[in-house]
Amino acid sequence: MNLSRSMLACARIASRAPRNVTIRNSWSRKASTKSPPIPQAAKLQNASRSLHSQSARKSSSADIAVASNPAMAFPCLDALESKSATLEARSLSSGPEPSYTSGATQIYHCEDPLLLDWGGVLPEFEIAYESWGEMNADKSNVILLHTGLSASSHAHSTEKNPKPGWWEKFIGPGGCLDTNKYHVICTNVIGGCYGSTGPRSIDPADGKRYATRFPILTMEDMVRAQFRLLDGLGISKLYASVGASMGGMQSLAAGVLFPSRVGRIASISGCARSHPYSIAMRHTQRQVLMMDPHWNRGFYYDTIPPHAGMKLAREIATVTYRSGPEWEQRFGRRRADPSKQPALCPDFLIETYLDHAGEKFCLEYDANSLLYVSKAMDLFDLGAAAQSATATRRAANSSRVSSQNPTLNPEDSSCSLTLPSTPYEEQPSSQPDLSTPVSPSTTPPADLIEGLKALRDHPALVIGVGSDILFPAWQQREIAETLRRGGNGKVTHVELGEDVSLFGHDSFLLDLEHIGGSLRGFLG
Repeated sequence: MNLSRSMLACARIASRAPRNVTIRNSWSRKASTKSPPIPQAAKLQNASRSLHSQSARKSSSADIAVASNPAMAFPCLDALESKSATLEARSLSSGPEPSYTSGATQIYHCEDPLLLDWGGVLPEFEIAYESWGEMNADKSNVILLHTGLSASSHAHSTEKNPKPGWWEKFIGPGGCLDTNKYHVICTNVIGGCYGSTGPRSIDPADGKRYATRFPILTMEDMVRAQFRLLDGLGISKLYASVGASMGGMQSLAAGVLFPSRVGRIASISGCARSHPYSIAMRHTQRQVLMMDPHWNRGFYYDTIPPHAGMKLAREIATVTYRSGPEWEQRFGRRRADPSKQPALCPDFLIETYLDHAGEKFCLEYDANSLLYVSKAMDLFDLGAAAQSATATRRAANSSRVSSQNPTLNPEDSSCSLTLPSTPYEEQPSSQPDLSTPVSPSTTPPADLIEGLKALRDHPALVIGVGSDILFPAWQQREIAETLRRGGNGKVTHVELGEDVSLFGHDSFLLDLEHIGGSLRGFLG
């Protein structure tokens, strides 16, 4: 839906009101002295409804006839418009941007520049982190827990923040991550919005928010920043690097980048390189978000955030997080209210579930962070060729980090991207031979085997879920087989079938018995 056009139409209708009534359109940045913020939201909502009824009356008048059917109501669109009006009204006083905080955290501030894989530089940065359990005298019992895309460092409750964390039942005394044995550290990744440096942070060079001046990130950049934190804490080697989903990618990257500083690796529902389906799904989410007019090419801070785009992006993501079999049992074909006429707004129970998931998330996470972190997931590739190309770029750009002004030239080609001069056309070589049965390869590519050879001496746990459509189980089989073919004889591979877990990709958040139990056994 084009919110700008819809709200503009509302404003035009409202402008026809009697002159003694004050109406402001949704783009006005000046506060009205005659109308408080909340009435404004109500007026815009009423104006939206008026648009449908006036259009119907105009049509009736022109045709001198009554329409065959009444105009349909769109309460879902009314709600979006009302939310925009409420956020605008709030921005006139305190600003519409949420605090994006999960509660109290510890902050590590690094004043040394961080060179990024694609040539960008962070002159300084901060890492938000939380920890549980006691660190032993030689600091050899530390587990670094990596998060999923939109998670904060709050994996478990703390004294300062008693709110349950996203892995509350997995962490604690006697738990899967046993805090009687281990000191567990979890960070918010750079690029995120829960305390670590990201697009909404202030650029120290000019005192303004980075927005989309923030540089492109990779999973490896995030891991390097985490190891700066470990350096600051005096931790020379991890007992284990553990993560699920995006965290499962980072747990592998930590071992590849710092093999001598990681003892063992657990990768749950992750991959060693991103594949076309997951890239396509994240691309779609980014596109609907960037098409929201309020996104404003990333410069929406202190105005109305792109809540409609974020809501749609989250709905798409939610489809990939769970499984069809679960939804068959949970929702089936049931409608929210079978006594009512079918509607174009959410009507089936599954639609209302997705609508709720999107609405709940749309102001909980920064839109630019979603763009940057999801793109970093797409770029992930631990193959030898990709690692070699990255090393070459980093060597070419390393001189900027030691300079007095470690910044990119805006005219640098790495800051720009041009679209192809001609539209995409299917290449003859990419046309599948429909007469030949498709059989997936059971042998990992040599490039990936070479890229993961740094992990040949690390005990590794790899867990996959059969009902996962975002990171299908064959991707975890690929990790395990790649490690084995690279000479690693200490690989434990666990695959949960649909008879065990129907929760799809989100199983890592929910399956304490099978995923948590496997992790506990692996860590010892």
